[in-house]
Amino acid sequence: MQVSIVVIGKELLLGQVIDTNSSDISHRLDPLGWQVGDIQTVDDDAYQITRAIDRAFESSDVVITTGGLGPTKDDITKQTLCNYFGGELVHDASVLETVKRVIARRGLELNDLTAKQAMVPSSCRVIQNEVGTAPIMWFERDGKVLVTLPGVPFETREMLDRQVIPQLIKRFPSKMNYEHRTVMVVGYSESLLAMKIEEWENSLPPYLHLAYLPKPGLVRLRIDGAHTDNPLLISEINHYHSMLCNLLGENVLCNADIPVEEILLQELEARGLSIATAESCTGGNIAHLLTSVPGSSKVFNGSVVAYSNEVKEHLLGVNADTLAAHGAVSIPVVEEMATGACKALGTDCAIATSGIAGPSGATDGKPVGTVCIAIKTPEEIFSFTHHFPGNRQRVIIRASMTAMIAAIEKIRALPRYSVE
Repeated sequence: MQVSIVVIGKELLLGQVIDTNSSDISHRLDPLGWQVGDIQTVDDDAYQITRAIDRAFESSDVVITTGGLGPTKDDITKQTLCNYFGGELVHDASVLETVKRVIARRGLELNDLTAKQAMVPSSCRVIQNEVGTAPIMWFERDGKVLVTLPGVPFETREMLDRQVIPQLIKRFPSKMNYEHRTVMVVGYSESLLAMKIEEWENSLPPYLHLAYLPKPGLVRLRIDGAHTDNPLLISEINHYHSMLCNLLGENVLCNADIPVEEILLQELEARGLSIATAESCTGGNIAHLLTSVPGSSKVFNGSVVAYSNEVKEHLLGVNADTLAAHGAVSIPVVEEMATGACKALGTDCAIATSGIAGPSGATDGKPVGTVCIAIKTPEEIFSFTHHFPGNRQRVIIRASMTAMIAAIEKIRALPRYSVE
């Protein structure tokens, strides 16, 4: 099944808001074997919306729109769809009751403008939005479907999973079965990895396909499979997944699609260890990634963002002579930062970073992108210097990922925790 997405909103075209809904929709449809064929972003303009829908229906049986469903005058999607599919805007009492419940949960009072969300095209079937005020609308014409979703990303994610995807599956049943397996690989560039696994990749049966998905510091290899015989598909995809993991050996960071920060936390918990971060150039980004994982407090104690030398000295105990002799961006400094973080925050392990994220700050021998990283475990301090290309944000992201991957590798060398 091919799907088209139409994203509506001038704020997206101006760059004031970033479209995350399209990636969420694609990510949720992919396990079903549904392919997103195209994504269009258009202004809050009736002509542009209509033209985008026409183009989408030319290639897809399902069109999903996001945005443009608010109660203000600039949101014209409802009226445009009413004109497109026919009918008129009518008051729907069930929508109004849903809106009242949502508003009440937020501790607000219903105003006249929000109450207008109960006006919907008579040509649609309403799907109640249980987490927002904009109703979801389902239109059909000539066997094809258009579904509107709110522009608020949380609402889109929730209602896709709760209502829209189950109803789309029921409307467009398929005899095909779909499976995915992922291997996360470190230590290879994409091209070298392709050369390494070329023979294995060429041996894949026609119903399995390999995708290369590079991320900072690693490459995700995803095996996609589609077949009417589900037991055969599962057996074969597991077989080739296992072969790939064996072929790549120690370069496999994880044999599933799990965020790096979550892998690190799992490895720490399995060994009964705790961790802290001491961050200069990464500015707390590693701590942010770790705390984005539910349950991270089991092993993550906290972070010191030591951007100035004074903070490095006073909070982390970095020796002033070390700073004077080697500079803040140096191996001796990050090693002392890591040791100080363990002491200050009472942890077994620590990650420390100090570098030049740019665009300024370069010195002789230390160009922009130079980052020193230290990993402290109960058994050792491991440190290294890396030079990351790209702009400031890219340096921060790459340094954060490289540091966490190095921490995973060192912590995996430690014995796992056992309960007597």
